[in-house]
Amino acid sequence: QVQLVESGGGLVQPGGSLRLSCAASGFTLQNHAIAWFRQAPGKKREGVSCIDSRDESTYYTDFVKGRFTISRDNAKNSGYLQMNSLTREDTAVYYCATMGPFCPIGTLPSQAADYWGQGTQVTVSS
Repeated sequence: QVQLVESGGGLVQPGGSLRLSCAASGFTLQNHAIAWFRQAPGKKREGVSCIDSRDESTYYTDFVKGRFTISRDNAKNSGYLQMNSLTREDTAVYYCATMGPFCPIGTLPSQAADYWGQGTQVTVSS
């Protein structure tokens, strides 16, 4: 059974950090790009970051550049999203997803994803 499971979400104060994990089972993650999306209440799901399957080139949307770092460990069949300098605007449910071997160029549409995790809540509040 193909499955993606996110973990690592929680409540954090503004300026704090969290590290999200995405564990895959039932398939080999190394053949897929890994992407992170998020959805805040009342808003559309938006792409956050992506990492290619092969050369580990990365993509970040403007609002997380310099704060978030995406990575992967193919030996562990997992992906990660390190989030630093969090703000209240980062509050959302975060989802990991897989795509083809490469990340889309210049944008990160949710329609490009094939497998999805169930999401993990990130709340930034004092």
